[in-house]
Amino acid sequence: MALALLACPAAVMAQDVHFLGETHDNPGHHARQAERVFALQPKALVFEMLTAEQAALVEPDLLGDQSALQAALRWDDSGWPDFGMYYPIFTAVPTAQIFGAAVPREDARRLMSEPVEAVFGVDSGRFGLDQPLPSDQQIAREAMQLAAHCDALPAEMLPMMVNMQRLRDAALARSIIAAIEDTGGPVAVITGNGHARKDWGAPAILAISMPDLTVTALGQGEEGGGAPDGLFDEIAYSPPTPREDPCAAFQ
Repeated sequence: MALALLACPAAVMAQDVHFLGETHDNPGHHARQAERVFALQPKALVFEMLTAEQAALVEPDLLGDQSALQAALRWDDSGWPDFGMYYPIFTAVPTAQIFGAAVPREDARRLMSEPVEAVFGVDSGRFGLDQPLPSDQQIAREAMQLAAHCDALPAEMLPMMVNMQRLRDAALARSIIAAIEDTGGPVAVITGNGHARKDWGAPAILAISMPDLTVTALGQGEEGGGAPDGLFDEIAYSPPTPREDPCAAFQ
């Protein structure tokens, strides 16, 4: 873990909120997240992957048993990659309070028929959901969603997909604020690169919902590939994960 300490200079350590981005299936990204969490010694950990109800299940006696924690969280039913990659993050600072920021599936489905601010509920204005995105950003986000889904989505679905990202960013920001208020911080956030980017993601929502917070964001890429999209304070690289072409079925 000494290398992790060297990678976190005092200016970084002093921040209130530390976004640790990832590509979800890359083991190197999760290993670096665990190292950074150990170095930062946060009072709280916010996981994109957990609902608030799941986070409440994480008890100290479970942290010492990977299989028991995995079963308690029903991780195998969640759709997230191998729990073995995430487990060292949970145990890096056993005293850290765990918070979940995942949007429940029933709320995600509501976006098909309801505006994003209605789905989010109370305080949607505080998190900027009552305002449309700038038109150039909306267009860029829709293009990214189309590319991410192999150019297979109908055009009328793209605004809803963008709203889903906005909803998840706002849910992350809300959970981070709760973690700050409950523990005093610092807070480390385990999430995908898209939510960790400072220009569009949850950090941008924090900037309007709790502007006094100091925030740093790590994006993680793969060696031989490009940097993750967006603005980050730091970008680190790990060996690429072999994966099938997700768009092959559409060719």
